[in-house]
Amino acid sequence: MSVLDLGDPSFDVTSAAVLEARERDWYVETTWGWAVLRHAEGTAVLRDRRFAQGNARWPAQNGIHSGLFSDWWAETLLSLEGDDHARVRRLLAPAFRSRAIAAMRPRFEALAHELVDAFAATGRVELVHDFAEPYAARIICVLLGLDEAHWPQVARWADDLGASFSVDVAARLPRIEAALEGLTGYVDEVVADRRARIAAGSAHGPGDGPDDGPGDGPEDWPGDGPEDLVTTLVRAADDGERLTGRELSVALVFLAFAGMETTRNQIGLAVQTLLAHPDQWRLLGERPDLGAAAVEEVMRVNPTVTWVTREALEDVDLGGLRVPAGGIVQVLSHAAGTDPAAMADPSFDIEAQARRERPPHAGFGAGVHHCLGHFVARTDMAVALPLLARRLPGARPDGPGTWLPVSGNTGALRFPIRFDVQEDA
Repeated sequence: MSVLDLGDPSFDVTSAAVLEARERDWYVETTWGWAVLRHAEGTAVLRDRRFAQGNARWPAQNGIHSGLFSDWWAETLLSLEGDDHARVRRLLAPAFRSRAIAAMRPRFEALAHELVDAFAATGRVELVHDFAEPYAARIICVLLGLDEAHWPQVARWADDLGASFSVDVAARLPRIEAALEGLTGYVDEVVADRRARIAAGSAHGPGDGPDDGPGDGPEDWPGDGPEDLVTTLVRAADDGERLTGRELSVALVFLAFAGMETTRNQIGLAVQTLLAHPDQWRLLGERPDLGAAAVEEVMRVNPTVTWVTREALEDVDLGGLRVPAGGIVQVLSHAAGTDPAAMADPSFDIEAQARRERPPHAGFGAGVHHCLGHFVARTDMAVALPLLARRLPGARPDGPGTWLPVSGNTGALRFPIRFDVQEDA
């Protein structure tokens, strides 16, 4: 049995080699432990309490044993386990209530229309630069209550921090740490501003306070002065417990970059997939109610998170595969999501997804480490994708574009598209 080299930037997790390995068995050996290739076994591993998240070891696996990035990574929610993880997650949870996020849909839709208006009459767009990146970055600013005019700088920091998930993370460490320092300083200023407003009894939604603070956001914040996420987290307490200043800073930096990168990358991958199935693009434009199903179907077959990591806490026997304590297992998202043993027809079909004829994907993880911000990502993409399909009819790639390796976290760096101009564009 060949060993898959997950650390090779040219390796493709959707390749024939991976799919052939899936036909032979449910797992395969890799340069970083083992890869699970089938849906049933992958789901079982992700929910198995004998495994921890496994991400804490990512810097060390890449030769990074100390420094700003290594220290910060160890404190993120991805790396925390046990009581520490449960406590921090519990204190962060109030900021991600589904009702509050759902109320932001009109703001997301208005932003998407604004961005499309800028290029709708031209018949062409570079999707990443002109839509996916500003959409993702401005949503993060709205969510956190940052000044929306600062989105280009937030996006640059987030983009550099996104290399944290790349298979060549060690080579990009200087840029990662510079971005980490910059974004940490920025969010710490915003937190200090919110604490001051709360102390003065004047904390409201973004745009409701003085116009000279780092966190003042758009005047058209939906609703009647709701709190932004930073203010909610500064206030958050459970049985007298609060997030420490350091915990809040680490969490906000991670939310800012991971939330932006996930949405930007997944929008590019979603459009890539939909344009490869023109009938599905056309259908989505006609049926915006299929937006949520489109998000789930795209993440099943073409996810930005190409694998989900677990680390054995003890010696584990997985159906004949013996994983020693400390052993790493990666669930390969595409292979598991397209496993023919898990569904009668694994082909891309948003209507089949809407009819629940597809098993759940692993794009947001599972178990106690299921992504806390999943409803934000699901909501903003469910708004954007039908709107793009409706307003960019006949869309097709205008060249191959430029893409990250299809391993680690993947997505488009540049994705030019042509489309038919509508008369009322």
